Amino acid sequence: MADAADPMHMATRQDRDACLLGGGVLVTTDYVLDETLTLIRSRLGLQAARRWWPQVDASNRLQWERIGPARAEEARRWFFTWSDKDFSFTDCTSFVVMEELRLRRVLTTDRHFVQAGFEVLPGIP
Repeated sequence: MADAADPMHMATRQDRDACLLGGGVLVTTDYVLDETLTLIRSRLGLQAARRWWPQVDASNRLQWERIGPARAEEARRWFFTWSDKDFSFTDCTSFVVMEELRLRRVLTTDRHFVQAGFEVLPGIP
């Protein structure tokens, strides 16, 4: 969503906005925020990361979930159980939180969430 040049930028923003306009709250984890902040800096530069962070940090429409020791241990099980997939450890932490909170839909362009059985918005081409 931060990179206007990304081919999925507009579709992702539309799905995010529809969720928020419908009264929804977005759920993320500290691991995803770590990856996202790093990716924005890598792709768009430090200034873009500086602009992005306060929007996320101040949002009351974003629920942060922390990955503590118990969730990390469960993610490790996912990571090593699915040996036929190339899930990242961060993907696995998200799967754990989603299962725990009974979330089935995810706003991402990461194909791994489809492989793990979640409904992905926007649809991955």
